[in-house]
Amino acid sequence: MKHINRIGKIITKILEVFHWVGTSLMAAATVCALAAPQWVGYFVGFDAKECCGANLTVYGFEVNAPVTNGNVDMTTFFVFGIGACLILALMAMVFRNLNLIFKKSENATPFQKDTIRMMKEIGIFAIAVPVVGFIMSIIVRLVTGVETAEVSIDMGGIFMGIIVLCLTQFFVYGAELEKDVDGLL
Repeated sequence: MKHINRIGKIITKILEVFHWVGTSLMAAATVCALAAPQWVGYFVGFDAKECCGANLTVYGFEVNAPVTNGNVDMTTFFVFGIGACLILALMAMVFRNLNLIFKKSENATPFQKDTIRMMKEIGIFAIAVPVVGFIMSIIVRLVTGVETAEVSIDMGGIFMGIIVLCLTQFFVYGAELEKDVDGLL
């Protein structure tokens, strides 16, 4: 069990850092989309084709931005970038909480108030990812026009969030049972 815990802590910390770095790079690219569009390529890479546009994707939030004269529509990219920053930050928080759960349950029971709170937060963050994608898809449509950008979202995060929130209830019950047992001893 200690090996799994150690591996879990390492992997979740690496994923958390990668997501924070991704959030920072996307924020820089988003600012550049308005201030200096020629610099966007330094922060993100995309394959822009006149025929099919540039496919921008992050955790199921997809925007197919139009391409004219070999350049991606920066208004579409800007709105996508805002949503991508929010989504990447939410996922960084998911991995942060997972890392903290591994740390807290290393030498103690997993049925702690902090663990239960962090699991609830993970469920909420997982649900928030597709919700942010949905809201940003509406904003992309409003800002760029209905025919300009093709938008798609994946709602799988909602189901994962609901599953985590349901599992949290078992941890609440386990904490209550542990409290009762400690009271008897």
